[in-house]
Amino acid sequence: MNKNLFFKYILCVFGIVSLASCDNDFNEIGTNIVGDDNFLLTEEVHDVVAYNQQTGPFQSNNLKMNQLGIYDNPVFGKTIAHFVTQVQLETQNPTIDQELMPTVVSAILTIPYFNTKLSTDATSGVGTYKLDSIYGQAESKIKLSIYESTKYINTTDGNTQNPQEYYSDQLADFNSHITGARLNDSIAAAQNDEFIFDKAEQSETVTTNGVETTNKIAPQMKLTLDKEFFAAKLLSPAAAGKLVSNDIFKNYFRALHFKVEQHDSDQGQLAMLNFAAGKITVKYTQFKTKPTTAVPVPEREDETIVLKLTGNTVNLFELTENPDYLTAITSPNATLGDKKLYLKGGQGSMAVLELFKQPGELEALRATNKKWLINDASITFYIDDSDDGMNHTLGGGKKAVEPNRIYLYDLNNKTALLDYYTDSSISGNPKLSKSAYGGIIEKVSSDPEARGTKYKIRLTNHVRNLIANDTLTNVRLGLVVTEDINDIINLRQVNKNLKTPKTLPQSQGFDAFTINAIPQMSGINPLGTVLWGTSSAVAEDKKIKLIIHYTKPN
Repeated sequence: MNKNLFFKYILCVFGIVSLASCDNDFNEIGTNIVGDDNFLLTEEVHDVVAYNQQTGPFQSNNLKMNQLGIYDNPVFGKTIAHFVTQVQLETQNPTIDQELMPTVVSAILTIPYFNTKLSTDATSGVGTYKLDSIYGQAESKIKLSIYESTKYINTTDGNTQNPQEYYSDQLADFNSHITGARLNDSIAAAQNDEFIFDKAEQSETVTTNGVETTNKIAPQMKLTLDKEFFAAKLLSPAAAGKLVSNDIFKNYFRALHFKVEQHDSDQGQLAMLNFAAGKITVKYTQFKTKPTTAVPVPEREDETIVLKLTGNTVNLFELTENPDYLTAITSPNATLGDKKLYLKGGQGSMAVLELFKQPGELEALRATNKKWLINDASITFYIDDSDDGMNHTLGGGKKAVEPNRIYLYDLNNKTALLDYYTDSSISGNPKLSKSAYGGIIEKVSSDPEARGTKYKIRLTNHVRNLIANDTLTNVRLGLVVTEDINDIINLRQVNKNLKTPKTLPQSQGFDAFTINAIPQMSGINPLGTVLWGTSSAVAEDKKIKLIIHYTKPN
């Protein structure tokens, strides 16, 4: 036998055996129907009840990424995102000798942007970039101010010894701890009062052993900070003993507060940032040896202290919610479902789905369909592309950015569905992994600016198990936007607590239930979408339905 053919045959058999492990009863039937005219492929359509649910303030400390800026969306409203972070010494216990008369030369804050390099000019060597995860009107200004904060961000709750929780709506508390003058006090307005997320490539000149080298750097936030503040904080006699360890330093220099405000009539922009990759580089000079009254005066040498933007963090939000949106998410129809579903990340909203809600529906399936093979089960969510849905425009005629992915999960147990776990598909873009499970936006064309039409999620194994096992509870499902599908595998541990749990009342086939958490990646994502729901007001071809394909005896 041809070895390659034999190898492919073995792989095929292995794949079939692996699938069989998911559900032996169904797949044993499936092995006998190939080529058998006594079996038919059948499609069944089942109604779904889906309704809105406000999530509200959520635990927003120590997120993997954070929002900063302003995003004004006509459907959902305006979000102003602020950020507070501890700072830590890159090298603990630096040697500061006051007799060498250290003098700060500069203090520069840098935070990289997510970006894609498009091209490099052949003559100048200058790169052209596209910024990723920046939302709102292009190059729209915001007022950005950075302050010292006297708020100590705890790691554990002193009363319970549990991890400390800070919530997205605690801005007033954190604002009350701002102290001193603005640190990004440059006369260049682009560094404060007229700040933009600039996509221009930057350059930096480095001197090594008297030789200057200019390096090109991808776009980043680069702000000049008050050097006198850092001279007093790091190099003055008052700092003695405060730089010995980061535990001591974090209590001495407690936090930086990034405050965002509207700039005149500009709509502003909002960025997703990895602040942990940021730093403050404090450069100073000092005498090489202790100066005396004798001459010549000793030479000076360059020194550096680097502060990392790591440690505990909190993302804080100001919301001005659109009245229609607020009404929709606070007055859901849990009996018949809502006409439109509003999914919004951050301090936003989700949808709740109930399958097999009709009296006796699931019991009938369990009684009659146990001998049938479920080939596929899926739900398609159609995007509302009307003018009061996702077809609205922002300033300059630009439409709101749509989330690339939505995520359907077991709401009762705060876990992913079985179909998520059994999907091992990967992609060059990690955010597009698990494509068989789905939830990826489908667009009218391959144009990056094309509008989305729908999302499709597969829940074949979930439905198979539910029908095959009489003891399984028919749980409610949660639907949210997500930032990264790969970061919710261990969902129990990365859920972020809601400040105010939401109670779902008892309904046909479902017990009363309290939602006390959302997936972390939903909290991180600033985007939103509007989907057609399940009420009688929705056109049948847009209504949410559970589609099940069976193979069953003729």
